[in-house]
Amino acid sequence: MNVLLIGANGQIGRLITGKMQEMDDFNLTAAYRKDDQMNEAQARGIDVAKVDLEKDMKHLEEVMSGMDAVIFAAGSGGSTGADKTMMVDLDGAVKAIEAARRKNVKRFVMISALNANRREVWSYGLENSGAAGYYYAAKYYADNWLLESGLDYTIIRPSALLNEPGTGKVKIDEYLETKNQNLEIPREDVASVVIASLQDENAVNKDFDLTKGTDSISDALAKL
Repeated sequence: MNVLLIGANGQIGRLITGKMQEMDDFNLTAAYRKDDQMNEAQARGIDVAKVDLEKDMKHLEEVMSGMDAVIFAAGSGGSTGADKTMMVDLDGAVKAIEAARRKNVKRFVMISALNANRREVWSYGLENSGAAGYYYAAKYYADNWLLESGLDYTIIRPSALLNEPGTGKVKIDEYLETKNQNLEIPREDVASVVIASLQDENAVNKDFDLTKGTDSISDALAKL
């Protein structure tokens, strides 16, 4: 499977890249915005492409030629403002979805965020306000664009992300109860679920919440 990973320099993106490098099932092209990032990846034997989500769609369509799947793991980052959030997390995602559709890419996996699909959490000045509201709104509309795109999608909404080794044990559900709960998951486990979603037909056209749990990843996906 030929896979384009958008956001390969992010923390989850780097984990996906490392795991896919060791697998025979995938021919990965890792997309980066900066030349130095590309050079460093090439030195590690990774096939690379240059992608700037704030530019037009033409180069996105070019790098998607011949791809079977796209993973969208990009984000503007926590230190940017609402403008970058809208242009990368929303408009950049939508352009990637549209480019995939135009180039007849079969699969699209989106890394979203827990509660992005729940207006009652982030909208109308409720639990989250300010910049967080822009972030969730961006994720909400990007996810919905993918849902309506006609692509074979998987949307993964992970809980709070941890920088610790993965356990391989997760909980996956269409709707996790989040109120008064401190849900979290290692980034490594998110990366593993992304990859497993490309290998498991049961993950096609599914969107789900993801957190730490007791099921193996394969068993958790089988319950969808």
